[in-house]
Amino acid sequence: MKLNRLHHIAIICSDYEVSKRFYTEVLGLEIAAETYREERQSYKLDLAVGGLYQIELFSFPDPPPRVDGPEARGLRHLAFAVENVEEAVRQLAAHGVAAEDIRLDPLTGKQVTFFRDPDGLPLELYEQ
Repeated sequence: MKLNRLHHIAIICSDYEVSKRFYTEVLGLEIAAETYREERQSYKLDLAVGGLYQIELFSFPDPPPRVDGPEARGLRHLAFAVENVEEAVRQLAAHGVAAEDIRLDPLTGKQVTFFRDPDGLPLELYEQ
């Protein structure tokens, strides 16, 4: 098997409008498509990330909570590459989103920080 690239990342949110606003207005992702699926009582929002990747944001009626420990088994976090971590943190703060202190990745020497989406999903900003 040869995997060519990452195709998409799917996220289920608890409040569609809040998460839609967060990913589009706060993070600045572009809406590629928005679909309401009546049979599932669910929205599917396709968000473009850098012209190569896509985040699929889903809403479902009463989705169960997920374990929220940073060292719990499963997906640890979703990381976004940015040119300037300090500037990105200032932009998050302007929208009322708190980020952890910026630190250096001990392996690469690059600046990184973590913050959370409206449902507590851990997100990372990683200096390109």
